[in-house]
Amino acid sequence: MSVSLSVIVPAIDEATAITSLLADLAAQRDVVLQVIVADGGSSDDTVAVARAAGAEVIASASGRGIQMNTAAARARYDWLCFMHADSRLTHPGQLAAAIACLDQIGDHRVAGHFALRFVRETAGHAFFYRYLEAKSATSRRYSINGDQGLIMRARFFHELGGFDTRLPFLEDQRMAAAIAAGGRWRLCPYRLATSARRFEQEGERARYLLMALIMAMYSADVPCFFERAPAVYKRQSQTARLVVTPYIDLLAALWREYGTCAALKVSWRMAGVAVSQSWQPFLALDVALQPVLGTRRYASASHDRLPTGVLHNRAVQGVLMVVGLCWVFGPLRLWCRLRNK
Repeated sequence: MSVSLSVIVPAIDEATAITSLLADLAAQRDVVLQVIVADGGSSDDTVAVARAAGAEVIASASGRGIQMNTAAARARYDWLCFMHADSRLTHPGQLAAAIACLDQIGDHRVAGHFALRFVRETAGHAFFYRYLEAKSATSRRYSINGDQGLIMRARFFHELGGFDTRLPFLEDQRMAAAIAAGGRWRLCPYRLATSARRFEQEGERARYLLMALIMAMYSADVPCFFERAPAVYKRQSQTARLVVTPYIDLLAALWREYGTCAALKVSWRMAGVAVSQSWQPFLALDVALQPVLGTRRYASASHDRLPTGVLHNRAVQGVLMVVGLCWVFGPLRLWCRLRNK
């Protein structure tokens, strides 16, 4: 029996990328779809392409959270699926299988996401992409983002108040945290392909470093960083080689303005988040050993068997705080400056 699903795609100047996604959606089996493209003010043919493919198009103020909330208000079905315009479905039964996976939980407070597979146009950085793909399948805190898609019941979505729209980005992280606090996550069958274009255009290392800085500022609750760096996450159509130095310089300026005590408190919170992510180096080791040992997570399993106090304690947090400050304002800052020359 077919299930019904409203698919919501926020887009700005995505005429090329969205064509493939809409074709994938049209090929899905055993599911009745309402496809809504929430256009945030495109200057290309995004609207015409979407309408030609049979999608409903609504105009919205720009900002992914705003666009998705606007479209969700027009959704007809009980299930909602949020996807980025550069996503690609990898199986014709993927959406039906996802709903079946979530429906068997027996609780409306469940949300699903997909593990990623990166579609690349350039060679190199193989380990980097393998690591990101492995990380996307863990369902751990801070590892779930909008690129992985989001499927949930409309009832749960509205109970959570929709997407947070305080910033034009990070709506996915805030929603992920709200879902984890009020319900549960489930990894859905099959991978979701996503374009590596932002990494390739901006530079893999630079983009990942800036993503780490964004998450650090978000998790440590430093809103003034985003107020003074409004272009920290540009639209895809505006991306180019990324220069990270201004953001490191802004961080240094904020630390001076905060004063020693306040800056150390923020650094302590950031180190606490780093401690909670202690599983990531173990996952990286598994990925590095994958060509020899296969996909089994030996190192990650060893980390999870460790008593909590071994890595999650104030001593480790203190060491990470000192090392992190020295690294950010020392080698990392120097690397950024040399890269810009």
